[in-house]
Amino acid sequence: MYPLLRQMLFKLSPEKAHHVSMSMLHTACSIGPVRSAMRQMLTVTDKRLEKEVFGLRFRNPVGLGAGFDKNASYLKELETLGFGFVEIGTITPKAQPGNEQPRLFRLPADKALINRMGFNNDGVEAIAQKLEKRLSSKAGSSSMIIGGNIGKNKVTANEEAWRDYEICFRRLFDVVDYFVVNVSSPNTPGLRELQEKEALRKILSQLQEINQGKNNPKPLLLKIAPDLTEGQLADIASLATEIPLSGLVATNTTISREGLTAPSQQKSAAAGAGGLSGKPLTARATEIVSYLHRSIGSNIPIIASGGIFTGNDAKEKLDAGAELVQVWTGFIYEGPFITSNICKHLLHNNVK
Repeated sequence: MYPLLRQMLFKLSPEKAHHVSMSMLHTACSIGPVRSAMRQMLTVTDKRLEKEVFGLRFRNPVGLGAGFDKNASYLKELETLGFGFVEIGTITPKAQPGNEQPRLFRLPADKALINRMGFNNDGVEAIAQKLEKRLSSKAGSSSMIIGGNIGKNKVTANEEAWRDYEICFRRLFDVVDYFVVNVSSPNTPGLRELQEKEALRKILSQLQEINQGKNNPKPLLLKIAPDLTEGQLADIASLATEIPLSGLVATNTTISREGLTAPSQQKSAAAGAGGLSGKPLTARATEIVSYLHRSIGSNIPIIASGGIFTGNDAKEKLDAGAELVQVWTGFIYEGPFITSNICKHLLHNNVK
């Protein structure tokens, strides 16, 4: 059924298709019996899938990466689809529209996407209020873990970026379960410069100092780019241990276009700049997960993201050393059964 729906949605622009599909899902989930039937069909409940990672209990290891539900608008709906966790954002202190459209492009021949969204979001205050409302309602008792992916506003100079991360961290502290510091998006000018060791140390040490001053510190993670050199990865591993971080998310989108088929190369050239995600990123993301796991061991857990479409893709990431996985582009191409399919595959193969 989803291949037919996908065919229809792919006739729309990617952003329009996103809004249409999520509106359809919202409508379906607003009808109690329909939502119950969907949850029963799409959620795999099994104790063997549960994992405790950085002090949080995940009902299953399959999450939805940041950038899909930027403003925490569809958490009830995404829980119905069986996700173990959802990462909202990227969230910035002030609302911003992001880059001009078109800014999201499909490369179907390679099951890939190119995006240059530019951290479009409603701003931390509006999103925090939405999450506070959720916590005060029945939805607040949900078993689905919520991560907050935080970034800087486009107009904020890199020298002042730490302030933006601090603002978001303080405001969201009581309404998310864990934090991810995003310095690896290629779509905010100069942002990736913050991945350099000293710039990163300033941001992370400041946040961790605030965090450790709380009665209930939250897990603090860093999301990294797949385009880092081995030397830069070594710096990240060293810094993760020094701060110390609770975990790493590997990886964000890539600026590389290596390995694309001819049709995708043409579409990529027409699309222009942006981060590439999907199948072309599978091998590189696994390689980075493996490198980080060898470097830092299991003391700093890794969430793997990049080119996960099937249960076997997820298994490869877990075998490489990840504790959890996130899908995004795979969700677009594979549809609402992706979480249940991955969970069933992991159970069948006794993957821990």
